[in-house]
Amino acid sequence: MEAHRKNLKEIYKGIIIDLDVEDVVLPNNEECKMEIVRHPGASAIVPLLPDNRVVLIRQYRYITGGYLWEIPAGKLDDKEDPLSCAERELAEEVGYKAEKFERLTTIWTGPGFTDERIHIYLATGLSPCASDLEFDEIIEVSEKPIKEAIAMIQDREIVDAKSIIGLQLAYSMMKAE
Repeated sequence: MEAHRKNLKEIYKGIIIDLDVEDVVLPNNEECKMEIVRHPGASAIVPLLPDNRVVLIRQYRYITGGYLWEIPAGKLDDKEDPLSCAERELAEEVGYKAEKFERLTTIWTGPGFTDERIHIYLATGLSPCASDLEFDEIIEVSEKPIKEAIAMIQDREIVDAKSIIGLQLAYSMMKAE
């Protein structure tokens, strides 16, 4: 038996997220209310230079009260293909285009309360292009050896989940080759 919705109440419609409350019957036949944050999803990119340096960003995040080290990423536009989003965000945030994108994985960010998924790609064959930051993007771009980025994870300097997952997957692929 699958879960099914008995009722849907739209609570909030925002620029980035929506909030719904659903009355749901679960597979075990129990009924409950689910508060669900609706998000269109995002794409994130591990930009890898030929000498095994990765392009990271240090981005101001109001929610955290400071800056975070991250891989470039951004929200999918209306019905946008995740790969197109990855190409756009790579150029906009760090000023690179890539010859090749390889899908590393897709993650659920918080499946207990949101339907957001992030599609994570490895980008190689990088060449510079113009960047185009949004008004609210306060970003410093930095190129670091991937081993240093992995050490930053271990030292808790990189604490962003999508970045940890993307960097670890990219690094494990390199070690396997």
